[in-house]
Amino acid sequence: MQQVRTRFAPSPTGYMHLGNLRTALYTYLYARRTGGKFILRIEDTDQEREVPGAIDVIYNSLKTAGLSHDEGPDVGGPVGPYIQSQRKDTYLPYAKQLIESGHAYYCFCTKERLEAARAEAEAKGEGFKYDKHCLHLSKEEIRAKLDV
Repeated sequence: MQQVRTRFAPSPTGYMHLGNLRTALYTYLYARRTGGKFILRIEDTDQEREVPGAIDVIYNSLKTAGLSHDEGPDVGGPVGPYIQSQRKDTYLPYAKQLIESGHAYYCFCTKERLEAARAEAEAKGEGFKYDKHCLHLSKEEIRAKLDV
């Protein structure tokens, strides 16, 4: 039987709160009960909102709560890197495969366009739903946008 591996993946966009700690505790306890590994991965893909010092708070909060991780950015392990933004090279071939097979598409919408669409939906009293604006771009348009 394969060893259980649980993962706690907090985002450093704010400070740890009780809900984060509860999730960490559940995954930690399940790993320990089954003789598995408790993995810490920092989910830092929203780097615009990252709070300076939040990663240290994550480490300190886990330590204070007595939750020691077996693998993570600060202790290493066999399936790193343990910081999500550093895993891009791992995922890129699969993302390209999804695009080539037609199961995904490139989106070049700016933050401003999305915010305007969201504001328009809210003004109408509707929930915002992405309109698939970039779904039907031609291969030439996509290539030109990727080359910029």
